[in-house]
Amino acid sequence: MKKYFCLITAFLFLHFSGFGQNDKTHLNKETTALIIIDIQEFYFPGGSLPLVEAEMASANAGKILNAFRKQKMLVVHVRHNASSGAEIHVDVKPAEGEKIITKDEVNAFSGTDLLDYLKQNEIEDIVFVGMQTHMCLEAATRAAHDYGFNCIVVEDACATRDLKYGEDITLAKDVHNTTLSTLSSTYARIMTKKEFLNYMEE
Repeated sequence: MKKYFCLITAFLFLHFSGFGQNDKTHLNKETTALIIIDIQEFYFPGGSLPLVEAEMASANAGKILNAFRKQKMLVVHVRHNASSGAEIHVDVKPAEGEKIITKDEVNAFSGTDLLDYLKQNEIEDIVFVGMQTHMCLEAATRAAHDYGFNCIVVEDACATRDLKYGEDITLAKDVHNTTLSTLSSTYARIMTKKEFLNYMEE
C-alpha cells in the first residue's frame, strides 16, 4: 500500500508541477522554431514605451537568432503594428527569406497565419524571446502551449517595464519574474541564454 501511495504522490507532483512537459534531452533541430516577439524600436530608449534593460534582452535575443541561423533552423519574426517606432531592432533584423508576421492583437496567433505556417513546417517545439514579457511574449507562449507545442522561453532575452495599478507600482524585475514563474509551472521551460545555447549543442 505504501508503494502505491508513493507512486501516486510522484505522479501528482510531476503532473501539477509541469515537470517533463518541455524537458526533452535533446533539441530536435528539424522541428524547432525560434519566434521573436516585438523587439521593436518603440521599446528602446527614446521610444514611446521604453522597457527596463531592453538593450540587454535584445542583444541576447540576437545571439539566439545567430545560433538558429548557423544551424539553418526556422526563424519567425513578429512585429506589432504601430504608427511610429515599429521597425524591428537591428539586433534581430530579419534576414532575407525569414518569415515576418505583422499583428494587431496581443496574441501573435490571433488574426495571423502564424499557426498555419508552423504546421506547414512541421514544427513541434518553439523557442520564444521578446517583449513585453508579461504581455505579447506571455500571450504567445500560452497560446502555443494550448495549440500543442512544446515551449521554451529564454528569460534574459525578454524585457518588460514597471507597472502601475492604482497607487501601487510593481517593478519591471518583479513583473518579469512573476510572469516567468507562472509560465514555468505549466506552459514553458524557462532557460537562460547560456543554458539554451548549451542545450542546442547537446
